[in-house]
Amino acid sequence: MQEHLLFLTGKLAKHSLEKVLAEMKPEFDYTVHELGLTVAALMNTKLIMRRLTDTFGADRVILPGRFRGDLDALTEHFKIPFERGPEELKDLPSFFGKEKKKTPLDRYDIRIFGEIVEAPDLQPEAILARAEAYRKDGADVIDLGFFPDSVFPQLADSIALLKENGFEVSADTHDPQALLKAARWGADYLMSLTEATLHLSDEVDAVPILVPTTPGDMKSLYRCIDRLLEKNRAFIVDPVMDPIHCGFTESIIRYHQLRRDYPNVEILMGIGNLTELTHADTSGINAILLGIASELGVHNVLTTQVSKHCRSVIREADLARRILFAAREEKTMPANIDEGLMMLHERKPFPYDDKEITEWTRQIKDPGVRIQVTESGIHAYNRDFHKLATDPFDFYNDLNVADDGGHAFYLGVELGRAQIAWQLGKRYNQDEELLWGCVVEREQDDLTRFKESGPTIKKKHRSKTDKS
Repeated sequence: MQEHLLFLTGKLAKHSLEKVLAEMKPEFDYTVHELGLTVAALMNTKLIMRRLTDTFGADRVILPGRFRGDLDALTEHFKIPFERGPEELKDLPSFFGKEKKKTPLDRYDIRIFGEIVEAPDLQPEAILARAEAYRKDGADVIDLGFFPDSVFPQLADSIALLKENGFEVSADTHDPQALLKAARWGADYLMSLTEATLHLSDEVDAVPILVPTTPGDMKSLYRCIDRLLEKNRAFIVDPVMDPIHCGFTESIIRYHQLRRDYPNVEILMGIGNLTELTHADTSGINAILLGIASELGVHNVLTTQVSKHCRSVIREADLARRILFAAREEKTMPANIDEGLMMLHERKPFPYDDKEITEWTRQIKDPGVRIQVTESGIHAYNRDFHKLATDPFDFYNDLNVADDGGHAFYLGVELGRAQIAWQLGKRYNQDEELLWGCVVEREQDDLTRFKESGPTIKKKHRSKTDKS
């Protein structure tokens, strides 16, 4: 016996919902029921309890994705499960076509070293604050970077404070004596040991991270590896990733060669040379480099957040390692797992076309301005007008808000968002901020209640009160 679903909707969306369901040819029976209100998203828990007098023998009730209400209360009241569908009707096919639930991203096998390049210029408390921010974004190890001639008198105190707060620490300098002191003060890793400084690993317990004596000198690196393997000593190998046009392709080959020659050694890949020295959005760079790391079994990456365009690379690397781990475990491409690395574009930016929106405009009976975006541009419409344009200024003469500053401000913000969404190919939903992937942290909406009135509405209400 087929499952029977009841879809609750409003007047504006009823026709579109029925059309989408008919085109889906679903494997379930369904009933579409309109609750007597224009906009489906405005229905609330009490309204549904009051107006829904027949559940039509449904096994489940599907509500609009923007429904703000108590699903548990409705389920208890009607004795059948209530759940939210997708936010857009056009996403119903994928909503019901999923073969599995959203892939969990709680597992990964790549350790992130987050480097604080200017550590000598910071006091221990400032280093700790930076480390806390890095840890929140996903860093596992805090790397204290400094040049051999740097004066770093607060190194011991900085390492002690980080260790007290549960951090693993690496020291990153070519100064052998500074490395030795850092290890004795509690550093867990020593960066950039060469054949000439390898003896330091005999004096301390910190894990050495090996690099070639000179750029590209894999023979010197292999001699270090062999010596530490003979001693059964833990270590990590870094063949060094070079920037583009400075040996980038050759460095990729070195990583591949190292993994082929030493299938089981721990490897570190420094990705900062690419993100910092390439003026391109870093999420894609991180995805590609961590993809290479995932294929080669590289379990450590070192990155920096020095340049302003690199301010979210740790967060991006954290998400990338989780996505890639899930894809590898599921033996699939890293697509359709999570969209947090897609900042500028979206897979399905324009769920509706011009014809559908034109049909909706004929049903509008109120002066409220609706804004939607299609591949053609921005649609703004109410009962009095419908206009398609790509420049927010083109709508000014049609909006009639010259005497309503608050409303004009609101529509300006929304039309600006809509223009950005159209230009970049992003999903636009009126009254909602645009999504920028993991680069912009966003609080989860409380789906049990409507949003509070914005400042323009509050100011308008205050003005009316003052006049009275």
